[in-house]
Amino acid sequence: MTIGITGPERKTPGRSAVVGVIVTAIFSGICLILLGIVGEFLVDWMWFSAVGYSQVFWTSIGAKAAVFSVVFAATAVIVWANARLALFLARRRRGRLPVGFDWKLAATAVPPDPFEFIRDRLPWRLAIAGGAGLLALLVAWGEVGNWNIILQFLYQVPYGANDPLYDKDIGFYLFSLPAYIAIRNWAVLTLFMSALFAAVIYWMHGQIEYQVQRWSISPTVVAHGSALLGLLFAVKAWSYGLDRYLLLYGDNGVVVGASYTDVHVQLPVLRLLIGLSIVAACAAWTNLWARTYRLPTAAMLLVFGGAFLLSGVIPTLFQRFYVKPNELELERPYIERSIRLTREAYNLDRIAAKPFPAEQDLTFGTLEANKATIENIRLWDGQPLADTYAQLQEIRTYYKLSDLDVDRYWLRGTYQSVMLSARELRSSLLPPNAQTWVNLHLLFTHGNGAVMSPVMHKSAEGLPLLYLRDIPPVADGGPEIREPRIYYGQEESNYVFVRTTTPEFDYPKGSENVYAAYDGAGGIPLTGMVRKIIFAHHFNDMNLLLSSYITDDSRIMIRRNIGERLRMIAPFLSLDHDPYLVVSEGRMFWIQDAYTTSDYFPSAQPAPGRNLNYIRNSVKAVVDAYNGSVDFYLMDQADPIVATYQRIFPGLFKPLAAMPSDLQKHIRYPEDLFLIQAQLYQTYHMASADVFYNREDLWQFPRQPAGDGVAPMVPYYIVMRLPGETQAEFFIMIPMVPSRRDNMIAWLAARCDAPDYGKLIVYEFPKEKLVYGPFQIEARIHQNTEISQQISLWNQMGSRVIRGNLLVIPIENSILYVSPLYLRAVHGHLPELKRVIAAYGEHVVMKETLAEALSALFIETNASPASLSAATEMSRANPAENRAQEALDRYNEAVKLLRSGDWAGFGLQIDAMRGLLEKMSRESAGH
Repeated sequence: MTIGITGPERKTPGRSAVVGVIVTAIFSGICLILLGIVGEFLVDWMWFSAVGYSQVFWTSIGAKAAVFSVVFAATAVIVWANARLALFLARRRRGRLPVGFDWKLAATAVPPDPFEFIRDRLPWRLAIAGGAGLLALLVAWGEVGNWNIILQFLYQVPYGANDPLYDKDIGFYLFSLPAYIAIRNWAVLTLFMSALFAAVIYWMHGQIEYQVQRWSISPTVVAHGSALLGLLFAVKAWSYGLDRYLLLYGDNGVVVGASYTDVHVQLPVLRLLIGLSIVAACAAWTNLWARTYRLPTAAMLLVFGGAFLLSGVIPTLFQRFYVKPNELELERPYIERSIRLTREAYNLDRIAAKPFPAEQDLTFGTLEANKATIENIRLWDGQPLADTYAQLQEIRTYYKLSDLDVDRYWLRGTYQSVMLSARELRSSLLPPNAQTWVNLHLLFTHGNGAVMSPVMHKSAEGLPLLYLRDIPPVADGGPEIREPRIYYGQEESNYVFVRTTTPEFDYPKGSENVYAAYDGAGGIPLTGMVRKIIFAHHFNDMNLLLSSYITDDSRIMIRRNIGERLRMIAPFLSLDHDPYLVVSEGRMFWIQDAYTTSDYFPSAQPAPGRNLNYIRNSVKAVVDAYNGSVDFYLMDQADPIVATYQRIFPGLFKPLAAMPSDLQKHIRYPEDLFLIQAQLYQTYHMASADVFYNREDLWQFPRQPAGDGVAPMVPYYIVMRLPGETQAEFFIMIPMVPSRRDNMIAWLAARCDAPDYGKLIVYEFPKEKLVYGPFQIEARIHQNTEISQQISLWNQMGSRVIRGNLLVIPIENSILYVSPLYLRAVHGHLPELKRVIAAYGEHVVMKETLAEALSALFIETNASPASLSAATEMSRANPAENRAQEALDRYNEAVKLLRSGDWAGFGLQIDAMRGLLEKMSRESAGH
């Protein structure tokens, strides 16, 4: 007999305790998420208020909240209603055997129900409400990003022109169509999730089963599914209606937009599919009473099978066997539409085409008349100059001169093209042991000054002449900078604190440092403990609360990168890749070109490598480098997209006239826009459908050497005088060559100066005349034995030769080519401008300066010193005639003046020499 000893019973946690732990964890997680959202909201609100755009903040927040609320409510109601209906119908049929396709059970034994415990214990009403809320939350969160599309739809401005196929205002495609597509996608997603949620409920209640490789579905499920399927077909009918407009965005390789097949086959097919979808929806709803599989199956075959056959197979066969053999004749009107609308979408129709004779009649008199062009030929390329700036002017390791900009200023009474770069602070370059919290956020807060140099001139050592240099900035011919501190720029910077109890590092001076205190209006005030707590949580930085350096007078500067600031205020604008620095009235500003874009312009070719087929440079943004203030100036009032945003954000944009007049002198045609227009103009300058179809006159960018290979030439800024104009202007330009050829066929330019800002001109060369292109000139340079031998010699003497970009310089009706050549030590990083290569016609020369290169091209070629020396010997034989000696003296003096840059004196000497030579020629003829 065994006696059992009974001890105290072990207690296990009850279900309520487990549920409590789970609920507590979920509640804590939700609180943390909400705290993060609220903290982000408060930081954004304080930042927008500090920069003066609180109205933009509240408008965007209101739009996001409205989109979220509407989508959440609509999704939740639809999903919840379907789930509740499924629960009601499933419970009503509880106890009945599920019915399969033949409604016969596969076995007499009923298997155990795996969902019995969940079905009996689960609080279904709460579960359905929670599930519907969770799904609605996910959908609404994903749709919030469409707030901008909805606002554009509600506040849209008409475009003012109609598309040729449907005769609808183009504003419908820019603003309404994207909103309709977003709503359609939401409807399909919501119906799918509703069906999935209802199916789960039916499955857990035994109305959907899988037994012996067979699905068994009750008639109730079939009826409910038929109702949802009918709604799906109704949405599908609307979707086919939208697809009619999407035909305008097709591309069959010949036509961008609606082609002959689209108009004559796809469009009628889509109308037929709309009817089939309506019939299918009615058939599905009829099945609410029939409750058979035949009607839904037939409806799906009707719609999806019909779509495959009618929209896929038939148009393909029609295109291949009817259109292709007569393609040009049939597609001609649609090609013409595509050309016209593409040119309109990119403003290519505003490019003025002019002939360019490409003559070979340049003289020194012509060069003198184009002195401003000659003196602004850019001999400093970006990378060599950046390396030189870094060696000469970064001063300390934590300063960075990374981005060089080309601009123009009136300096010393002349219109000069210059290159300049801001000296920004990159705190990550501080020594590792110096990257303390105080150094990163309180001490090293700003950059200092800028470096500027003319694009052509150099020192005797081959280094750039610095108009602006050193810290604090010294103006040696350049504009004065009275406020040199840069708190906002292109660097990815930390948040910093100003007006603290510790002074900020300003710049090094000998063995000591100079410190400064911020007295501007930038940053967010840290008044009160609440703001400090918010930012401490936002940046996860408790030092903000613990540091005694930060007081109620302190300010925190965040989002100091100018691109980040602009995208935060106006995320609907696309930014040019190259913001540029401007020194104006003793202060420094960043000018950023901003674009309004769309990919819904009908029948327009998408831009190469970009998700857009419409673009306007509608906005110029200006950011103060010291205060961080942001101003948006309206450039294109005819643009319907920016006009729509004016309605949405009434106080966002200012008229261009409100921009300070000195800043207006520095606006320039943006590089990204010009590049896109030039890329498309290579094809779309062909306005004739026949020429366009055959690609008879396709252009491309010239090739140029790049490292060990070749690369397309990129646009560049230049000061020059156009043929027929009275003064030099600032332009951006790019040459063009025929497809798969290297001879030059045209050059495209955009004007940057008022009052002609934004006007584009293409100068086309005679097609019967050979004009050397940049790559052909490069070949002639390499074939020049004197130049190639000298380059090879330098490369073998511990130096490395760096060939600069070859620039095409239009002068009057002729083309001059100029390319710089730099030398740097093999192990050094200080390139020096040592030679200038110039080419004109059949002649290529390389000299120490541009003046000497031009002298070699235009004096030694036409009136060489040897011939003048021979004339001098003749004059010595006849002392009565000393004109040859005087001519030689004039020539030597002209060369001397040319090397010193005195073009006026040079021109006088050349004119005098010409007169002497003409007189000698007449006297010789008389004898």
